[in-house]
Amino acid sequence: MRLHILGICGTFMGGVAALARELGETVEGSDANVYPPMSTQLQALGIELMEGYKAQYLKPAPDLVVVGNAMTRGNPAVEYMLYERLRYVSGPQWLGERLLAEREVLAVAGTHGKTTTSSLLAHLLDSVGLEPGFLIGGVPGNFGISARLGQGKHFVIEADEYDSAFFDKRSKFVHYRPRVAILNNLEYDHADIFPDVAAIQRQFHHLVRTVPGNGKLIVNAHDAYLADVLAMGCWTPVETFGIGKGDWQGALIAADGSQFSVSYKGNTIGDVHWSLLGDHSVMNALAALAAAAAAGADPRGLLAAFSTFRSVKRRMEVVGEVDGVRIYDDFAHHPTAIATTLAGLRAKVGKARILVALEPRSNSMRLGAHAEALAPSLADADAVVFLHRPELPWDASRVIDALHGRASTAPSVDALLAALKSQVRSGDHVIFMSNGGFENAPRRFATALSQPA
Repeated sequence: MRLHILGICGTFMGGVAALARELGETVEGSDANVYPPMSTQLQALGIELMEGYKAQYLKPAPDLVVVGNAMTRGNPAVEYMLYERLRYVSGPQWLGERLLAEREVLAVAGTHGKTTTSSLLAHLLDSVGLEPGFLIGGVPGNFGISARLGQGKHFVIEADEYDSAFFDKRSKFVHYRPRVAILNNLEYDHADIFPDVAAIQRQFHHLVRTVPGNGKLIVNAHDAYLADVLAMGCWTPVETFGIGKGDWQGALIAADGSQFSVSYKGNTIGDVHWSLLGDHSVMNALAALAAAAAAGADPRGLLAAFSTFRSVKRRMEVVGEVDGVRIYDDFAHHPTAIATTLAGLRAKVGKARILVALEPRSNSMRLGAHAEALAPSLADADAVVFLHRPELPWDASRVIDALHGRASTAPSVDALLAALKSQVRSGDHVIFMSNGGFENAPRRFATALSQPA
């Protein structure tokens, strides 16, 4: 079958393309932005890529058009597809029907931590020879690819609550029909498609409705919004996890989260020693361990694998250290993620200075939905430079004012880098936080520091 994938260079759709190719399909695709690393990864798989969305790319007609959720009405390829009545399907629906229906699916849902938890879960299962398949919205350090079929029966998928396509406004995860589902946390996000938390809770309950009675729900014991979701109706056994709370409990040995003990229903499992930091990382670890146990793995036999886990790119990724200044690239998209990441780093570095470069890049951030929570989330930062592009539709001055002299704005990445360079000194930790490309700012900053003044 010949598939044409619209929006093929996105992380999710690129993963769909790789899986389709591995299944033996003939795959081609188009995107507005065809550039490395996704373009080179796909081309290495023998997938033809086309720049832009032109009707001529759909001639002759493919057997099926797989439509990414970035596609909208008015797009030339979409309009041609509809006009010619070509067969089409959303990426999540194709995945659910073509691949996941035959697998034991472990889905990882939540506002935060999906990519790291999915990567860790796949690593844990792989460490005991289960050879899972996976589709993850990032590049797991232990695998170097975002998707694979795997040789085992299990398939780990990052289960996003964002909508499926312009013609299917349900969350992606309702297509996955998991046997085991992690509900990691739930907060307000995606202000462009959800009016309030209740709307997100309804989508999470749609996911709960799809998990069978012989499956398992792994649920954050601290999260009141998730408790409300389960109160809407639950037909599946539930196991909870938390720090000092729940069926699966973690207890910090090191304040920064790099060492903690695990117990299950009062019985000691053992200790974890790993490179990740923060309470949120401990919560991700507990969720992944509980899900792996639900899939049949012995949790005690999994603990050693935590020490060999390599985190996902752009999750507190160290991109360089120059003259005693350590530089990190972090995929931040929400105030809670910012706060927990900085708290973990603060616990590790003590009184060393932490400088933050922040780009409000997600739809919710750009719309100002998280503006009130931004300043409190930056409490552990000694200095903040906020990228305030002229087109940002809200005034960041209230965030800057609330940080009481610890923050400034910059109208461009060049100005931001100059402001950071004027402030930084040996011993500092500099974190670039954005869920976009940030114009390669972290690596540019490392280069700038390495050059003579």
